[in-house]
Amino acid sequence: MFAPLVILLSEAASEAGRHAGGLAQDKSFWLLLSFLIVVGILWRAGVHKSIGSGLDKRAQEIADELDRARALRNEAQELLAKFQRRQHEAEAEAEGIIEQAKTDAKRIAEEARQRIEEQLERRAKSAEEKTGRAEAQAIAEVRGQTADLAVEAARAIIRERMDQGAQSALAERAIDEVSSKLH
Repeated sequence: MFAPLVILLSEAASEAGRHAGGLAQDKSFWLLLSFLIVVGILWRAGVHKSIGSGLDKRAQEIADELDRARALRNEAQELLAKFQRRQHEAEAEAEGIIEQAKTDAKRIAEEARQRIEEQLERRAKSAEEKTGRAEAQAIAEVRGQTADLAVEAARAIIRERMDQGAQSALAERAIDEVSSKLH
């Protein structure tokens, strides 16, 4: 600290020696001398120690703030990591839910398809049964009508072609057949 002052003082002295009037009339010399006196007084009073301790205190405050900032940064990184883990877990859970939903949808669709097929089969079977019954009924009606027509036709033919004696013999034979079938 004193080395630059000494150099400055020696330059001022040599400059003052070159000018006429000497060192006593040089303003730079008196300015330098008063500066050195003020610095000496401040040095003697221990101002440099209070400035140093103030700077040390400020440096410690800055270091403390940096430590707090690091702690906050670490806490923020931990929170970020925690949220990222939660996000990954939530994404995995969402994927699981989606997969389960797809599986359930396929199962429900398959069950619905099976129910529809069963229902169609039942309706087709029912329609076939109704058709069969209607067909059987129609056949029975046709047979009944055919039998009625055949009987009427036979009566008409028998009336025209048979006489009373033949009718009695035929009736006797039919009665015999019926009684033999019933016994």
